[in-house]
Order: sequence, then C-alpha cells, then structure tokens
Amino acid sequence: MTTPDHQSPSPQPPVPPSRDRVYRSPSGIAGGVLLLGIAAWLGIDAIVAGDGRTPWLALAALIFVVPLIAAFTLRPAVFAGDDRLRIRNPFRVIVLPWGEVESLRSGYSNEVVAKSGKKYQLWAIPVSLRARKRAARREARRGAGDDGRGGASGGMRGGMFGGMGGGAFSGRTPVPDGPVRAEADKIMDELRGLLEARGKAEAAQGEVSVRWAYEVVGPAVAGAVLLAILVVVG
Repeated sequence: MTTPDHQSPSPQPPVPPSRDRVYRSPSGIAGGVLLLGIAAWLGIDAIVAGDGRTPWLALAALIFVVPLIAAFTLRPAVFAGDDRLRIRNPFRVIVLPWGEVESLRSGYSNEVVAKSGKKYQLWAIPVSLRARKRAARREARRGAGDDGRGGASGGMRGGMFGGMGGGAFSGRTPVPDGPVRAEADKIMDELRGLLEARGKAEAAQGEVSVRWAYEVVGPAVAGAVLLAILVVVG
C-alpha cells in the first residue's frame, strides 16, 4: 500500500515594498519651467548674437543661474515611505527614519523636528496663507449652510437614513466630512498619520543622515567664480 507523498507548500512570492508617496509643489515646478525657459532664451540669444565678452558673460551667468533656479523650483520633493521620510531641499537631502521624527509643525512654513531637536524645512510643501484663508472661508460658508438648513437635514441623517446620511439622497452635493483644509495642511496631516502609525516600528528606526547636494552647489559655484573673473578682468 502506497502512501501519498506530502507536497511541501509552494513558497509565497515576496511582498514588494510599498512605493513612497511623493509630494512636490506644482506651482514651484511651473514657475521653474517658466524661469528656465526665459533664462535659456535670453542666454542663448546673448551667446549667439553677442559681441566681445558678452557671450562669455552670458555663458557664465547661465552656469550660475540655471542650477539655482532648478534647485529652488524643480528639485524640492518629499518622499514619505513606510520606514523613513526623505526630504530633498534645494541644497541638502535629509533622511529621517520615522523613529527619529519628534513632530511635524505647520506655521509660516512646514518643518519636521527630529528627536535631537534639529529642524528641517519642507521646501516641497510651502505654506500658502491665501489657501488657508480660502479654506477658512469655505469652512465658514459650510457651517453657515449647515445652520441655515435647520434641523430637517440633521433629522434625515439621524433618522430615516441612519448612518448613510441624507445628503447623498437629497439631490445636493454631499458635504465632505471634517473641516475644509488647505492642500498643504492636508499633506501635513497625512505625514502625521504616517508618523503615528510607523514611529515605533522596528524597521523605522535608525539614524538621521544629511547630505549636501554637490550636483547643485558645484555648478553654481563654478558659474559664480567664472562670472566674477570675467567681471574683474573686464
């Protein structure tokens, strides 16, 4: 009598790591593309049609200006993963494991505070006071609308439709849950949620690392030195 062979379970495929959430400033990117276009137009025109030292001055100015424009507009980004927060600022790249993040603050600028007490600004998530005021006005109008509808709508939500809410069935656009927030403040709330969820995870521990962006600093310094030499030499 033969016994059936016991087959070992097939190995499960490895779970791919989750992709980082990337946050950038659309207005900063648009402004950077526009400024780079203007700089390229003026600089190339001066190089092609200029006389004497003008082409060399234009070339030096381009080498100096283009990296700076890209650094402050196109480069900034925030990469939020399960284990770490990577901040790409104009001249530095900061990597903070979630376990080393003390808090995320929003004031006139958005910044992350490490447990060591050091603060790092989030250039890619700029604060817009205008957007905050606009969100506050929308929240005020929404509150006024809720008060103006009286108890009928509230009764529908609490009565016939229960937890489903009456607004979805009344022909009106459903009112979003929670207060109206500016986009940058929503992003900061998402990052705080990641910090709360992953701050104590074993994989989210480590040391903070800071690296200078020599790929930006090098060309900008070279352009500045060349421009200064050309101006001094005359």
